[in-house]
Amino acid sequence: MWKKHFWKDVAERALKTAAQAAIAAIGTGTAFGDVNWIAVVSVIGMAVAASLLMSIASVGIGDHDSASLIDAE
Repeated sequence: MWKKHFWKDVAERALKTAAQAAIAAIGTGTAFGDVNWIAVVSVIGMAVAASLLMSIASVGIGDHDSASLIDAE
């Protein structure tokens, strides 16, 4: 968990999750001008927090030191 590659993996996962959450939250508005941006930021924040917690919780599962629950190697 204290290795650089682990935190790079965590950051990549969190960034991807933020993008997916933003797309989903923005899609709830009928028009771009109708988007509730405070709600979008809130959804992104919660999704990123969940991603970070899941990555940290996966440490030590299996025989690897990564943010994933599976060993891809």
